[in-house]
Order: sequence, then structure tokens, then C-alpha cells
Amino acid sequence: MFGIVFTKIFVTFILLQAIEKEKVMENKKSISSDIITEKIYTLRGTKVMLDRDLALLFEVKNIRLREQVKRNIEKFPEHFMFRLTEEETEMMVSQNAIPSKKHLGGSLPYVFTEHGVLQLSNVINNKKATEISIRVIEVFVQMRAQLAELAQLKTDFETIKRKLTNNSKNIEVVFSYIDELLEKKEQPRKKIGFKN
Repeated sequence: MFGIVFTKIFVTFILLQAIEKEKVMENKKSISSDIITEKIYTLRGTKVMLDRDLALLFEVKNIRLREQVKRNIEKFPEHFMFRLTEEETEMMVSQNAIPSKKHLGGSLPYVFTEHGVLQLSNVINNKKATEISIRVIEVFVQMRAQLAELAQLKTDFETIKRKLTNNSKNIEVVFSYIDELLEKKEQPRKKIGFKN
């Protein structure tokens, strides 16, 4: 009897773990790479994410996210996080279909690099932030891999272009030789031999 009860409890426990694992996997899948990629901008030559976007993804209020950053400012050197200038904020609004500066949080927003996102998840310290930061890091890694592939393609293209340019020059030389030969052929040849 005890064995049957224990088995039922054990099976129930295993089923609950499987359901929980499935929920976690569903949660991870719900935030696609495309959604994260849309929230990555290039500012000052660096790929960054806005504090408001990270707050949405981490499921915390933007004001709480900024508070945590201010409390832990020593953990965010400039290559992890920086604050936008007035001009950069205006540019973000005008070029990225952001309705207004108020939509960015009403003041100059913070932006976080890949390392800053990881550090931010440490100071926010909730399960969602950890999961999302891992997903964001994966997207940054994918983007770097794509950029490396594009750089290689560009190098290959330049090599092909150089070869084609050299081939074009060689073809021009061949045609000029052919033209010279044709000109020589058209000129009457002197007869060789004895004269009568």
C-alpha cells in the first residue's frame, strides 16, 4: 500500500516538473530573436538596448530599473551603459518610429551594451531578467556571427572584383594584339623570291 502511494506521489512530482519545464521553454520561445533584434540600436558605434525596452522584457517598471542602476552605478562602467545626450534622444525619436521623448521615459534614457544587459540582470535579480538576459546575449552573439559572415563575404567580393578587373585589362590587351594582327594582315605583303 505504501509503495503504491509513494509511486503515485513520485509520478505526480515528475509530471509537475515536466509541466514546469515546458512552461519555462514556452516562456523562452515567446520572446523571439526578431523581437529582441528590433530593440537593438547602434549608437556611438556600439550595439545597445534602451532601458525602457529592457524593463518591458524583464517585466519590471522602467523607474525601478533606473533606480537599481543608480544604486549600483559602480557596476556599470561606460562600456556597459551610458546615458543618451539630448541630441541622441531626439535622433532616436525621429529615426526609429518612437512617438515622443516622453515615450522613452520622459528623461534622457540609459542604454546598455551586451555586457551591460548581463550586469543589469544581476542587479534586477529576478528570474525573468536572468532568462531574458541570456536570450539577449544569444541574439548579440548571433548578430556578431552574421557580421563576421558579412565581412568574409565582402572580402571574397573584393577579391573577385580585383580578379575581374585584372581579367578585363588582360582581355583589353588581347583585343589590342588582335587589332594589331588584323592591321598587319590587311597590309599587302612584299613578294619574296627572284625578280624577272
